[in-house]
Amino acid sequence: MNYIRHLPWLFYSYLATEMLAPFFATFIIMNGVIFLAKLIPFLNVVLELNINFADFIRLFSYLFPELFLFSMPLASLLGITIGFSRLTNDSEILAFKASGISMYHTIPPLVFVSAFVAMITFYASIVLNPASETAMRQMMYQLAKEKIDKGIKEHVFTEALGDLVVHVMEIDKKSGAWSKVWVSDMRDRELPIITMANSGKMETKLDDMIVTLTLNNGSLHMVDRLNSQIVNFERYVINIPLKPPTKSTSFKTYRTMSLNELKAKYQELDKETRKARSFLIEYHKRLVLPTGCIILSLLGLPLGLQASPGRRAIGIPLGIVLYILYYIFYTVARNLAYDSLLHIPTVMWFCNLIFCGLAVVLIYRSAHEKELVPHFVIYFFDRIIKICKNIFLLVTNSLFRIKKSKQPESSDTISGFALRQARKKLRGNVKSRVFHFSECDHFNCKNCSIEFKNVEIALQAGFEPCRFCRGLMPVQSIENKSDAQPQDNKS
Repeated sequence: MNYIRHLPWLFYSYLATEMLAPFFATFIIMNGVIFLAKLIPFLNVVLELNINFADFIRLFSYLFPELFLFSMPLASLLGITIGFSRLTNDSEILAFKASGISMYHTIPPLVFVSAFVAMITFYASIVLNPASETAMRQMMYQLAKEKIDKGIKEHVFTEALGDLVVHVMEIDKKSGAWSKVWVSDMRDRELPIITMANSGKMETKLDDMIVTLTLNNGSLHMVDRLNSQIVNFERYVINIPLKPPTKSTSFKTYRTMSLNELKAKYQELDKETRKARSFLIEYHKRLVLPTGCIILSLLGLPLGLQASPGRRAIGIPLGIVLYILYYIFYTVARNLAYDSLLHIPTVMWFCNLIFCGLAVVLIYRSAHEKELVPHFVIYFFDRIIKICKNIFLLVTNSLFRIKKSKQPESSDTISGFALRQARKKLRGNVKSRVFHFSECDHFNCKNCSIEFKNVEIALQAGFEPCRFCRGLMPVQSIENKSDAQPQDNKS
């Protein structure tokens, strides 16, 4: 008790306040953004079922527990990063160190805030998420029942029957009989069963929560990956259960089950099948993500300490990058657990182990005022980047040369090059009576004291190009020189 009494509670509460304030702000913003992304797919359902405002609020409140699994970790990471960035920019961290307070003394309030956020995430993942999924299914069934009770309209594709889509050409207003009926049945199938009938009717048994479609004189069109079948019938009955999924019904899926039910279901099935693995993957998913929330929150301390007065804070973009990397690794691990026969707990928890080790290393280096990334790691990646860059330049230059060699030079290019060479300044060697272009190694020799304006003037002065510069000579100048030599001989 004396030890607890002597703890610096004022210091801890101050740090916790600095972290929680930006956490709640980030949490509200993130949930708003993710909610808008989730809102768009549900607009069709809202418009189709004519949901009133009260049901609209209820429906979308059921979405938030699933959103918490993604918004809580990011809000906690950014909130802690922003809190420590502010303390660093205001030189409060420097004042703590000058007072003899180590960075390890900031870990207790950090762990408290991380555990607080993780507990909310655990509750949302284990309790709220399956409960909200069940409540949403019940509400959707209730709304569908109300819509069916109102009746199906002519010339309208109705999707209120769950996995069945119904289209009726004509409805008798007196008897309610249908004419020219089209039904698409996607229940427990990848490809739909298409049913077309000349007539039919619908009966709703609200006490049994069942809708019965009776179709007359039609055909069923069944298609799978290998073949197709067409079955003609005189009378065909489709029973559609509308009973809400409660604990006693068979409509339960792994998303609505508790942890104990998921584990029991996995033990019942063949453990090598994909269906059985999906139950165990869902079991570990509800534990992995809240645990990852604690780990990502701990990473906020070293990221926030990277700020300093007068320097741009890089902790926030680095935190977002780490958050994205975490969910990329998690998604890869989950898909690997589905598609392979690897040990599911090892695969699902591997991402958390990597980021937990990363958090420990970064906190240790920050507490000892070291750079987050060691010099040898920076040097290693710098060398790899340089090697990749050189290889890329080598390949691109080779391809450019090959492409250039395959393309014949046009007359305009040759004449332009000749004109540039003819107008270039050049220097002549007084002793050897030879001139050099600027590309030649002998251009700056000590005996090259004469500078000519162009090639023609050099040739008229009796100078000749050296062996190297002869290849750079314009063709017209060479021809003029060869024409001038016979005239000199004649004279």
